Amino acid sequence: MAVVTGFVERIKYRNEDNGYTVLSLNADGEETILVGTFHYISEGEMVEAEGSMMEHPVYGEQLKVERYEIRTPEDTLSVERYLGSGAIKGIGAALASRIVRKFKKDTFRVLEEEPERLQEVKGISEKMAMAISEQVQEKKDMRQAMIFLQEYGISLNLAVKIYQEYGPRLYSVIQENPYQLADDIPGVGFKMADEIAGRVGIFTDSDFRIQCGLLYTLLQAVGNGHTYLPREELLAQGSELLRVDSQVMEKHLMDMQMEKRIVVKRQGDDGAAIVYAAQYYYLELNTAKMLHDLNIRGEVAEEQIHGKLLEIQEEEDIKLDELQSEAVRQAVNCGLLIITGGPGTGKTTTINALIRFFEREGLSILLAAPTGRAAKRMTEATGCEAKTIHRLLELTGSVMGEKENTSGGMHFERNEENPLDGDVVIIDEMSMVDIHLIHALLRAITVGTRLILVGDVNQLPSVGPGNVLRDMIESQAFPVVKLTKIFRQAAESDIVMNAHRIHNGERVDLLKRSRDFLFIRRESPDAIISAMLTLVQQKLPGYVHARPFDIQVMTPMRKGALGVERLNGIFQSFLNPPAPEKKEKEAGQTIYREGDKVMQIKNNYQIPWEIRNRYHIPVDKGTGVFNGDMGIIREINEFAELVTVEFDEGRLVEYSFKQLEELELAYAITIHKSQGSEYPAVVIPIHSGPRMLMTRNLIYTAVTRAKQCVCLVGLAPAFHQMADNCVEQRRYSGLRSRIEELKEIMEDRKE
Repeated sequence: MAVVTGFVERIKYRNEDNGYTVLSLNADGEETILVGTFHYISEGEMVEAEGSMMEHPVYGEQLKVERYEIRTPEDTLSVERYLGSGAIKGIGAALASRIVRKFKKDTFRVLEEEPERLQEVKGISEKMAMAISEQVQEKKDMRQAMIFLQEYGISLNLAVKIYQEYGPRLYSVIQENPYQLADDIPGVGFKMADEIAGRVGIFTDSDFRIQCGLLYTLLQAVGNGHTYLPREELLAQGSELLRVDSQVMEKHLMDMQMEKRIVVKRQGDDGAAIVYAAQYYYLELNTAKMLHDLNIRGEVAEEQIHGKLLEIQEEEDIKLDELQSEAVRQAVNCGLLIITGGPGTGKTTTINALIRFFEREGLSILLAAPTGRAAKRMTEATGCEAKTIHRLLELTGSVMGEKENTSGGMHFERNEENPLDGDVVIIDEMSMVDIHLIHALLRAITVGTRLILVGDVNQLPSVGPGNVLRDMIESQAFPVVKLTKIFRQAAESDIVMNAHRIHNGERVDLLKRSRDFLFIRRESPDAIISAMLTLVQQKLPGYVHARPFDIQVMTPMRKGALGVERLNGIFQSFLNPPAPEKKEKEAGQTIYREGDKVMQIKNNYQIPWEIRNRYHIPVDKGTGVFNGDMGIIREINEFAELVTVEFDEGRLVEYSFKQLEELELAYAITIHKSQGSEYPAVVIPIHSGPRMLMTRNLIYTAVTRAKQCVCLVGLAPAFHQMADNCVEQRRYSGLRSRIEELKEIMEDRKE
């Protein structure tokens, strides 16, 4: 065993999750490389380490540390070196020299016990002396806290967050109620808190545990798209999670209601009790209130609107049907309007007519959609700039995450205090908008601004919680225009016609020869994959004039023989095989390779992006990459441990290797992830699968993502079963009820 003592000159690498560190130690002027797990350490600290010397094939001789101790520097040279290392903010080399010259070996005792004496040194005020003392004490306290927390299996990264949140209180929090971590600290869920509680020795029927478990169950439901759970379902799921009888949990619902952590309502014809996490009830209630506030009527004469519409149709060489004209008439006289309709029914033409009408009136118009792809498509279709809703609202810093009580400093610049500057706001692809996003949007729209919401209510609901578009329509509280006529050009497309047949429950003829709706019969999963590879690599690129990377494989499932995970590995090996010039990085079970097609799988509001010109000079910057955004890996930098991805509009984003969990390969994606996107061609494997997944609105959504060609590959009976399965997965959303309640109150007041 070797023992070395010296000061930490440089931390070369540190894994913040487990504390594994590579550092350079200066021992009497000689450098020694230490590798091992350090609870908490910073540059400039004095360390005594014991371990075995080993020879690394690349980095040379290293000490593999088995035991270490942070020592207080004893000789004056070590004390001066520590203080001047930057470990204590405000002390540089010159000031460190003056402090040590004054107090010599007594320096550390003065720092800890008599910090006021630091004022005896030239250049140190009383305020600065206290700040230096606090830092010395905090470093000592933090080191002790790190050691304490890691005894309970808490990672270093999380331990730092806990210390920053609670300070010296952390000892009582951990030992008395570790479930508080789940409420207060982002990234800590019930299960992690429960593991810590088990190590501490807290009983399974603890009040804290049951209440935290019930709240966790509600927030898990949010992750599945619900804003509440029926009371009986909550108790059943809570009982399974906590392994506690549901009757034991009953009394806790009342306690949590009194503490305003949950809201219990009666809903439906039978008056059954439903339970919200409090923030989601108020999200729905406030959203309903703001929608009603916008829903005001104007008094522009119909003849006046009709005359201007005729002029626009003549100028733009378009012909609006009666429903499209009605949409324009309603938009002129309504503060809030919903326009819905399936593919080919003229939603885009209607939007263009609205834009031209309001432009003639001298009104300013803002266009937006939930995703970058949808916004890009809206821009191309209208000739006007459309932004993502996040960019429209000027997202900055960070935004509220899953837990509404922790904003982390993120917010939208546009809100009730700094509203949007437009007279008319038009939002496309509204089926994708969840309760968080509609709430944020409405906060930024003043009463008197027209809000026009456009979308296909028959698409899959939003990935996030709520069922906003459907709830608004079904409440019958706001003007709705449903476009139904399929226009001649669209009627020539089998994609459009078959999408409507699927929606209407009519039989689709898979044997019909078609230019844009193809069915290729294959029996086994492997035969299906082989046919899809031929389509994507050879047949479709020339047919639709697109690159293989632009053609999207979409499947209902993540797992299984035809699931996303297996398909991505296979398609990667054919479309972007390994090559000496392509760098790779393995993360989790996935190999990421330069040239790979990838997708962002969670909202990251803070990650920066930039757009560069051909000289690689940044010309635009911003923050935020969102769930469903797709891009190409342009560079893997092993030295800097960075992966550069290029997203739509040339936005370049750098991911650290630790952030690769936010990405996944996207040669194949789930149909859910395709919402709001449009591709030159889509290829869909059709085989057996779980009935809850193989549904009508899932295949309807998939088919409507194709611009020029849909290719179904597999079994005809499986397709027909899917098209016949009109069972939709139940989504618990109360926005409709909140809208109806407020409508009733407002009508009562009028009487």
